Amino acid sequence: MGFDLQYLLFLQNLRESTGGVFDEFFNALSKFAVDILPYLPFVVYWCVNKKLGYRFMATAWIGEVLNGVIKLTVCAYRPWIRSDSIVPAGDSKVAATGYSFPSGHSLCAAMYYGSAAVWQWNKRRWISILCGVLILLTGFSRNFLGVHTPQDVVVGITEGLLLVAVVIFAEKRVADNDKALDILTVVGILVTVGVILYITLKPYPMDYVDGKLLVDPQKMMNDSFKACGGFSGLLIGSYIERHFIRYEIPQGSSSLPILSCVGFALLFAWKELLAPATIMPLLGGNWGNLITGFLMVFFAVVVWPLVIRKTCTTKSGAAQTA
Repeated sequence: MGFDLQYLLFLQNLRESTGGVFDEFFNALSKFAVDILPYLPFVVYWCVNKKLGYRFMATAWIGEVLNGVIKLTVCAYRPWIRSDSIVPAGDSKVAATGYSFPSGHSLCAAMYYGSAAVWQWNKRRWISILCGVLILLTGFSRNFLGVHTPQDVVVGITEGLLLVAVVIFAEKRVADNDKALDILTVVGILVTVGVILYITLKPYPMDYVDGKLLVDPQKMMNDSFKACGGFSGLLIGSYIERHFIRYEIPQGSSSLPILSCVGFALLFAWKELLAPATIMPLLGGNWGNLITGFLMVFFAVVVWPLVIRKTCTTKSGAAQTA
């Protein structure tokens, strides 16, 4: 047994010896990173800082696409497949679909908390420090729950933090340059098409034990198609917003907090309830996930800002510049 699995076994013994008292805490920490944090960029974009929201969204969706490509290239099996001795905690195994390397939860924590840490560094440094702690705790939770190896977590966090830095660097280079942004939009769409072709056409390991496929690559491909859809929604939506909508945050509007909460609720309902009941059965896993991701981000970048501008202008006076 390798050192990575020995480490997980040590944590598993610790988990069992404490009666699982920490399981729910670490499970909640993990779920928060992938179930709630992905909506943070939209709320920031609607009512806090438009450019910052775009930065958050660009980091998040580039990261999701990149992580999917890496996972579907490496095709690393989960710890419990590599060793029968590893038994994940509770229902944490249910959400840990597809391949193992790198950790998607760790990536999300690094991208969202990392972006927030940079944002708050010169304003509320204690928030930046807290974000750093949450990145480490979320990564550790994946080991503690027995669903990822240390290398999965380290690479996931590193990948996320590097993306935060790269997107900030790129943002400074192309700031307010519509021509450069349009070129990046076209390049992004071409890359997305290339990613879809790559993950669809490449071969995958098809290992069976007792007649059962160890890992169905389709599960991981679904996540990658959703990432490609979300990234496409950002690319096309931002193009429309830049050239035709030019959304400005209506600062001081009493309606803005309520509208942001409603927008969050609508996106959550779409992702968790409506899309699985409509688009997914109609179009299937791959294309259903792609359209789901696309519509979610397009709604957030184009449709809801129009609703906010119309409502706040009508009820609270003219919209103000962010």
